[in-house]
Amino acid sequence: MMKNLSLLLAFTLALSSCSIQTKGQDGKPGKAGTSAAQIKEEKMVSGFNQKLADSLGADQYGMKPYIIVMLTTGSAKIEDKTRMGELMKGHMQNIGKLAKEGKIVVAGPFSGKNQREYRGMFIFNTKSKEEAEQWVKTDPAVAAGVFGYEIFPWYGSAALPLYLKYHDEIAKENP
Repeated sequence: MMKNLSLLLAFTLALSSCSIQTKGQDGKPGKAGTSAAQIKEEKMVSGFNQKLADSLGADQYGMKPYIIVMLTTGSAKIEDKTRMGELMKGHMQNIGKLAKEGKIVVAGPFSGKNQREYRGMFIFNTKSKEEAEQWVKTDPAVAAGVFGYEIFPWYGSAALPLYLKYHDEIAKENP
């Protein structure tokens, strides 16, 4: 029984030594501070990583500006299937090139028809409409008039470019 009492006393002392007390003023007791365990728990809950946020250009909300380019049906009507195949191959290669350069973070077609004749979209890793327009004009299908485009500023998660890191691991084939 004495051994159990000693263990209980040691355990109580250990727990009480883990908390930090603030110094009181004018003879009043201080307030309880934050324990090391509470600080660690708050950091784990928040999960904030300043180094990562800085590397991605995140603001205090974890967001940043991008440019969205909506590809529309262009004015060119190319009937030659071989030529159209070459343009689409070049379109896909250009997307891959821009992605490797860190300029494009999202690209993809829309499934089905829509009222605005939107065919697909790009999200460019820039806040400059002019820079995004220069990049979209490197697309052979845009240059040939297969696609037109509209440009919009957008505000989204600064972590968006990170998904590309994993895409190759989940894709069995490339178009």
